[in-house]
Amino acid sequence: MLLSKGFEVEMYTGTPQGEIVGLSDKIVKSLDCFVREPDSRNVEYTTAPYTNYERILCALLKPRQKLRHYLNSLGDYTIIPGSTLSLGTSDRFFRSDPNNPYHSYIEQTYGTNVVTASIHINIGISDPELLMQACRLIRLEAPLYLALSASSPFIDGKVTGYHSTRWQMFPKTPTHVPLFTSHQHFIQWTEEQLKIGTMRNVRHLWSSVRPNGDCRPYKLNRLEMRICDLIIDPVALLAITALLEARLHQMMEQPGLDPLKQSSLDRGNLAEELIAIADKNELLVARDSLDAELIHWQDGRKITARNWIEELYQEVFPFAKQRGYSCFLLPIKKILRSGNTAQQWLKMHEQGQDIPAIIQQAVRTTAQQEKDLESKLCQPILVA
Repeated sequence: MLLSKGFEVEMYTGTPQGEIVGLSDKIVKSLDCFVREPDSRNVEYTTAPYTNYERILCALLKPRQKLRHYLNSLGDYTIIPGSTLSLGTSDRFFRSDPNNPYHSYIEQTYGTNVVTASIHINIGISDPELLMQACRLIRLEAPLYLALSASSPFIDGKVTGYHSTRWQMFPKTPTHVPLFTSHQHFIQWTEEQLKIGTMRNVRHLWSSVRPNGDCRPYKLNRLEMRICDLIIDPVALLAITALLEARLHQMMEQPGLDPLKQSSLDRGNLAEELIAIADKNELLVARDSLDAELIHWQDGRKITARNWIEELYQEVFPFAKQRGYSCFLLPIKKILRSGNTAQQWLKMHEQGQDIPAIIQQAVRTTAQQEKDLESKLCQPILVA
């Protein structure tokens, strides 16, 4: 049985020249499937949870086509790929709702470090203890998914030195998040954070992976992976999602697949050692993505992100094949071979293209790709 999958998609809007323009106040008033972010330059839409990959693909594409048609009605506007303000302006915050006190807190506390675009992948797991195990496992492997998705090597028209500038600068909050040993542990920890003020509300847990549900922390029903940069290519997004789902299927069939049980590292303070490894690997991947040399949580060995992903791919492929979705894993091989978006953009820059030209080409390519995909795949399928 396949797991349910839903996405929260943050994107920038702007001109075909790559200039990012804040239009969210107009968009959210006219399109009911979009919600505003604190800064007006990006908007978010959420897909309903589906198990079927073909249906998910159309659920991803339909809102974008609605958005593109609406942007055209406003003028010469479009969707801008990338996860940071590639061409600027990162020194100013453009409030989408000046009267919202939580937005005021966000601006005053974090500034434009949070004005990024990303993909949050939600996978349905109803058993709270199984969900906690999944969060432990995926938190230790979350850097691999960032390595596949990195798409933010520029900011303000400059090369930053990071493949995911977004994750390098994003204010992970609270600064220390434990590996939750049980649902009760998560409840008690969350209540304590709200009491002491390190979290302003139950959503104010900005880590690479978190348990999610309609009444957090008490009623939970999904794992939310928040680490990925914006994966503008829907086919690549489904591949990364399939890799995640297959790993979770493997975990469900192999209950011992748990960092707190399977790691051979020093068990004197294993949980804290694993947290330190995860945090370090996240930073290494933010800088070098697929080429980063990481520390494997199982035995402490050094391994590149690319080689670790290749190992993981081979390990989980049978679980995807058994359930009929292994074909959606195949684009992982292309990403490993050709590089992620950030690496492709940096290669173009090294070959002499300037950053505006790279972004402008990405704008055109993305629009055409979405148009082709929708015409081929989505017409027979009705998506609410």
